[in-house]
Amino acid sequence: MLYREAGQFKTSYAADQSVFPIVQDRWFVAAVLAVAFVAVPLVASEYVLQAVMIPLLVFALAAIGLNLLVGYAGQLSLGTGGFMAVGAYMTYKLTTAFPDLNIIVVFLLAGLIAAAVGLVFGIPSLRIKGFYLAVATLASQFFLVWLFNKVGWFFNYNSSGSITAPPREMFGVIVTGPNASAEVRYIVALILVVAFAVLAKNMARSRIGRSWMAVRDMDIAAEIIGIRPFQTKLLAFAVSSFYCGVAGAMMVFLWLGSAETEAFGINESFNVLFMIIIGGLGSILGSFLGAAFIIAVPILLTNAPHWFGVAMPIDLQKHIEIMLFGSLIIFFLIVEPNGLARLWQITKEKLRLWPFPY
Repeated sequence: MLYREAGQFKTSYAADQSVFPIVQDRWFVAAVLAVAFVAVPLVASEYVLQAVMIPLLVFALAAIGLNLLVGYAGQLSLGTGGFMAVGAYMTYKLTTAFPDLNIIVVFLLAGLIAAAVGLVFGIPSLRIKGFYLAVATLASQFFLVWLFNKVGWFFNYNSSGSITAPPREMFGVIVTGPNASAEVRYIVALILVVAFAVLAKNMARSRIGRSWMAVRDMDIAAEIIGIRPFQTKLLAFAVSSFYCGVAGAMMVFLWLGSAETEAFGINESFNVLFMIIIGGLGSILGSFLGAAFIIAVPILLTNAPHWFGVAMPIDLQKHIEIMLFGSLIIFFLIVEPNGLARLWQITKEKLRLWPFPY
């Protein structure tokens, strides 16, 4: 009886079209943000922050970017890892070339460079679609990883071939580098992800988002009503690559601290794609739910034998983890093909009608 819309009258178009029109949703989101900003940094251990929360935020941002391209614009892409690599390596070059530049500004500039690269690889989307477009973006994945691995300029001719996050400060607090605390890096990542998630949600509800969905549903009909498919698709590639580039920068500078090109391999592209499929295509919430599923489930499966006092070889444990993880993915896709976000939507609909069964 607590989740009801009755009596919540709207007196303006802005109120009627707000992101959270129901007051209970606004209170719920406010509570989640309060827990994320206050409770988690105070209560969570460094292991939880480093192994769960920060990678969750990094991959959630990458999943949002890919969801804008695949879920909203309908352009299948397998080059997410390559665009994340662009953001990471460009952030490294900018921080070493301009040591006094604010790290947030560096993240944004690296995202813009990734967006420009995404524009280039999005050009084939005018002529090809579906599986063929996925193969074209897969080529960008392999090309970008090869480029950053072979051209020494990108990693300042380091003998190891890796990039390392140098220490940088904001308002007198170290936010990157080996001396940055997990709490500070988590807060910075959380602020960025919340800001970009709100931007993506409003972008999807705007004229741009409606153009993406029109092209996704039927590009010929969209062109007839005045939407330019080529510019719309290129914009989707640019925005998606921007998000993935910022996520790649956060991955190295706020999570790993240092990385090589293997960190941005094809497996990362598939992981992010699985996140939006499991979480729900065309849903910002689904990007968070899918990232939480992909990050949390392997950790739970790894620690489950120790919780029950079962001793088993590490290799057997890893194989069982992979099988269970794949089985869970198949199970969720069979139960709800539209993802976890749809399950959450169904739950909200049942709460509105409770205790009635229809």
